[in-house]
Amino acid sequence: MRIGEAADAAGTTPRALRLYEARGLLPPPSRTQSGQREYGVAEVARIRVIRSLLALGLTLEDIRRRAHRLDTLVQEQPSASCTGRTGGFSDVVADRLAILDAEITRLTHLRQSLAAAASGSSPAPHEDSVTAPGPRP
Repeated sequence: MRIGEAADAAGTTPRALRLYEARGLLPPPSRTQSGQREYGVAEVARIRVIRSLLALGLTLEDIRRRAHRLDTLVQEQPSASCTGRTGGFSDVVADRLAILDAEITRLTHLRQSLAAAASGSSPAPHEDSVTAPGPRP
């Protein structure tokens, strides 16, 4: 199937498939004589696993670090695989959880400061408030 059909079958866009290929998440697909990409059932299944991992909160870089494990995950339920059953993604998941926990802490402090400012009381300075990064674009 061509890129548009494969993207539709996996619930994404042709642009996403090109991105996954460029980032090393998908091997370069076979090409027709005219140079168009051709995908099979196995590639669509791999794309679905990538989409499932992204939906769980992993980043493209997180997945790229374990791209060699994606074919194994095609046979398994991605959410179960990420919990450490296979061990293939457990370190990536642990890293992502630590990042999320740090961001939750930073946002909690920011919210407390904003709420205190809105109520007219002095917000208690937090250690993180000086070194925490500002808003992200």
